[in-house]
Amino acid sequence: MTNDQVQQRQENLQALVDLGIEPYPYRFTVTHHAADLHRDFDPLQSEETTVTLAGRVMTIRGHGKSTFANLQDKTGRIQLYLKLDILGQDSYRVVRLLDLGDVVGVEGRLFRTRTGEATVRVETLTFLSKCLTPLPEKWHGLKDAEIRYRQRYLDLLVNEESRRVFEIRAAVVRSLRKSLDSRGFLEVDTPVLQPIYGGAFARPFVTHHEALNMELYLRISNELYLKRLIVGGMERVYEIARDFRNEGIDRTHNPEFSMLEFYQAYADYDEMMTVTEELVSQAILDATGGYRVTFADHAINFTPPWSRQSYFGALSEAIGVNLLGADEAKIRKTASRLDIDLKGKVGKGQAIDEIFSQTVEPNLIQPTFITDFPQELSPLAKKHREDDRMVERFELFLSGMELANAFSEQNDPYAQEEAFRLQMSLREQGDIEAQVTDEDYLRAMRLGMPPTGGVGIGVDRLVMVATGAANIREVILFPQLRREVRDSKPEATEASASDETADTQA
Repeated sequence: MTNDQVQQRQENLQALVDLGIEPYPYRFTVTHHAADLHRDFDPLQSEETTVTLAGRVMTIRGHGKSTFANLQDKTGRIQLYLKLDILGQDSYRVVRLLDLGDVVGVEGRLFRTRTGEATVRVETLTFLSKCLTPLPEKWHGLKDAEIRYRQRYLDLLVNEESRRVFEIRAAVVRSLRKSLDSRGFLEVDTPVLQPIYGGAFARPFVTHHEALNMELYLRISNELYLKRLIVGGMERVYEIARDFRNEGIDRTHNPEFSMLEFYQAYADYDEMMTVTEELVSQAILDATGGYRVTFADHAINFTPPWSRQSYFGALSEAIGVNLLGADEAKIRKTASRLDIDLKGKVGKGQAIDEIFSQTVEPNLIQPTFITDFPQELSPLAKKHREDDRMVERFELFLSGMELANAFSEQNDPYAQEEAFRLQMSLREQGDIEAQVTDEDYLRAMRLGMPPTGGVGIGVDRLVMVATGAANIREVILFPQLRREVRDSKPEATEASASDETADTQA
């Protein structure tokens, strides 16, 4: 982009004003979209139906007293034919002042060109908004990832594949809601600002409420509030929530992310495994049209049923040692033999899970349920009914990435209080992500919480899989980025001066 291009657009804007054209009007009535015109072309043409549509001008090709242009709306593109004899002198002056990216409304009837392209013969042209910044060069598009994430509006405008990602995201969320609603779950809202954070191992974002003069935390999970609702008699509840964790950013982590959590009274983790399998496979089917997708260079097959492996069984197979019931010394000795760094890991749970994450997780390619985790890792889960060294918990993995986490939820208030006490002990030893005691949650549990199964599914990661996105920032409309460093240069939209000139000369 050059200053000359920007100046030319500003001059075109002023020329519109001088012609008495309102460059930013209040409204425009749309009767059809581009996709409608392509789909219903034959009946619309044969009946000589007048169509009205609006969108951005993405190409302009002038031929003396006539001009061809492509108009893009939310459904796609349609060709426009603008002719001096049809529009009249005054309206055709407006055509000559169009720049790529300008928003216009048109009215006309359909015909096919000699090459067979569906085209609107424009009879009325209405100017709706001037694009003052040149768009990226049409042949190369917007490729710079940082610009795409930071200026998502521009990314969506010029990259059809980006728009498609978020259409698939909406389809995934819609499917999850439909599946849960059909099972009798009630969608609810729980607090984002919490006086006590909990439900996960994470550092929170801290804020201060001036009127109450108290610290509050952006939720790291909505688990404990949803289980309060189970105590209150709402037997099946779910929430698709924005959670916030004060952690690093990488290809699968963003500080602000979407999580589906759902809880079902009178169920355990085994039943919730079946529900999770049905929900996720249906979401993939609804969003993509099939059970097979390509993700992280792997062909992933979501056709149920999925593989199930025990945590310690998979770990033993990977490292040749059974660490179930092992003391911390043996666990750390094993890690040293495997050249796994346990620096910063506090307690048996974190140590053994680091070994698991480095030796087992990378090889979990197809959808796989890992069951029966170490007791130390799961303070909100019930102990395994057959071996109290483990808890009734599963995680869903694929392509080496965790997608879901679930428990047979702890409903014994005394056992929960003891688990909180152990977590506080770990905090004293330096584990800053250990969970804190929530006295009000314990108070709720003392009223009696029924046996409950609970599941959390990472919505952003599920969308990554459905779209084949390599980075979580591809599927979040406005991901968190470092503070933007501005300089004196024009905005970097990768526009080409030669392309701008060639395409706008009508």
